[in-house]
Amino acid sequence: PTTGTESAKDAESAALLFGYGRAQVGTLGWVRLTQAVASLTRACDYYVGAGDIDQAVAIAGYPLPVGLSGVVQLIGRALELVAPNSRQAGNLLPQYGIALSGELSDYQGAQRAFDEAMVIARRESDVALELKTLAGTARADILQLSWRKCIENGLQAIDLARRADAPYAEADARWCTIQCLWSFGDPSAAKVQAAAMLELAETLRVRTWLATACLGGQFPAQLEGLWSVARDFSDRSLLLSPSDARHLGTRLRLEYEVGEFTQGNVYLERLVEAMRGSPPLPGPQHSFPAMMIPMVARITGAMDHLEIAVEAAEVILSSPSATPMFSTHARLGLAMLAVVRADASAATDHYQPLVSNSGTVFNLSGIAVDRLLGLLAHTMVNYDKADEHFQNSLGFCRQAGYRPELAWTCCDYGDMLRERDGPGDKEMAITLLDESLAISSELGMRPLMERVLSRREILKA
Repeated sequence: PTTGTESAKDAESAALLFGYGRAQVGTLGWVRLTQAVASLTRACDYYVGAGDIDQAVAIAGYPLPVGLSGVVQLIGRALELVAPNSRQAGNLLPQYGIALSGELSDYQGAQRAFDEAMVIARRESDVALELKTLAGTARADILQLSWRKCIENGLQAIDLARRADAPYAEADARWCTIQCLWSFGDPSAAKVQAAAMLELAETLRVRTWLATACLGGQFPAQLEGLWSVARDFSDRSLLLSPSDARHLGTRLRLEYEVGEFTQGNVYLERLVEAMRGSPPLPGPQHSFPAMMIPMVARITGAMDHLEIAVEAAEVILSSPSATPMFSTHARLGLAMLAVVRADASAATDHYQPLVSNSGTVFNLSGIAVDRLLGLLAHTMVNYDKADEHFQNSLGFCRQAGYRPELAWTCCDYGDMLRERDGPGDKEMAITLLDESLAISSELGMRPLMERVLSRREILKA
């Protein structure tokens, strides 16, 4: 049978389960990939019991997306069968490191696995293993928010791909690098990597990788306000992976930005439904509702679903295995919730944990962290600190070409200046609101246009 948890009963069943698991990896969306882990585990258990180490290692080392439950146990059992520092161990260690970092947030254990794998790769002159190890290290780096290290390791892995055939590792290296590049405000370089990743994903024909590659094309375009380009990529990714919270969350943000509230509500309901249908684990299915629902409230002024955001954030922040990336998604959401509710105490609580992410658009959030820090400081009535963060956000967004965020920063900064009402603040606020209105009008950001027009009326009065 293809369902259940028991070991395969014979070699034929094990071979069928291995094939079935590989097919599931290729065709199922991310949300259902735990079914593939179960199939591979049942096949591996048979070969372990039969003493067929080579086949057990082949199954345990099959490339799987990060963060799936049960992968650490699957690979760990196979590692017990092979000699330490052997080539077989080397073939398992990169995947084991990825699983440790993504499933258990065990960064130190992951780093030990990568270090061991690199020693084996260089001893054996195995360029493909070196590529897999660097790609795995980049994946662990980004989950731990070590952005600079992620770019360094990711680019090294991509360079090695010219000499080694390890397409899954190459795809992962490119995806990690893309996320860091757009986060640091380099959408042009992100687009170059995204185009290469999409070409690679189309040859792999793996549903989750192809959907992720489309997201890599969508998000830099969305940050620049290229809505039609972003929509085209989003349509494709949602067709491939309709319940993936990353695709739903980024798309609903786009729809609300341009005032398509009815369509945005459709994606929001789908996001909540996807969360409800997922186990309460610290991954994107909960981190994206936690992050995106308060962002929507900030755009629309509607206070629906806020308790769902709090519930989702608690799932992330209460888990000892939550990675810093997903924990920060949850904190971003709670921070915006404090702003929406004008809760100075909560704003104070969330300000300091986010300061280290200053100078970025946090991964797939769509918000410049300095703008959010400025909003928190404004909520805390710390005008000088708010001024500093808004200035930083203006500079970052201008240089990166992130025009939607620039328009929002101009408006939010103007609100703070109007309230501070110091020398020259009113004049600067009017200038900022004029810029915000010009950008939002050009990009069709109707909710922001209406907000700016109301602010200008107040200033004129």
